[in-house]
Amino acid sequence: MVFWSTLARIAERGNVMALVIDLKPGEKVLIGQAVITNDDQRTRLHIAGPAPILRHKDVLQLEDADTPCKKIYYIVQCMYIADDPKTLHDQYFTMIKDVQEAAPSTSAYILEINKEIVGGSYFRALKVAKKLIAYEKEILDRALR
Repeated sequence: MVFWSTLARIAERGNVMALVIDLKPGEKVLIGQAVITNDDQRTRLHIAGPAPILRHKDVLQLEDADTPCKKIYYIVQCMYIADDPKTLHDQYFTMIKDVQEAAPSTSAYILEINKEIVGGSYFRALKVAKKLIAYEKEILDRALR
């Protein structure tokens, strides 16, 4: 109980940035490695403290990682929620090497993702990986015209 009251006092002083998440009925959110499913009414969560948090819409399931760039996103997502993200680095670096060889124009995105990963900012890396997926879609759409 002391921990929670101390955390609340720290948050009130502005030393801890609380994340506020509004959940729609039935919406899911991943906090750490736990999936939280909202009930049948809107809910507002105030989360203080470090924890990997992903809305359901930002979670990519393994079976949906059906392109090389989606696989990169999936690996970065796994790094974000992992206790030891470095265990996935070899897999990640193998995947980006293959993507860069096949599509050198992805290098700017990959360099930015790498920068965020090296800095430990896995959530930011996920945001860039989402842009990489959009770019991959553009490339594929152009190739199919």
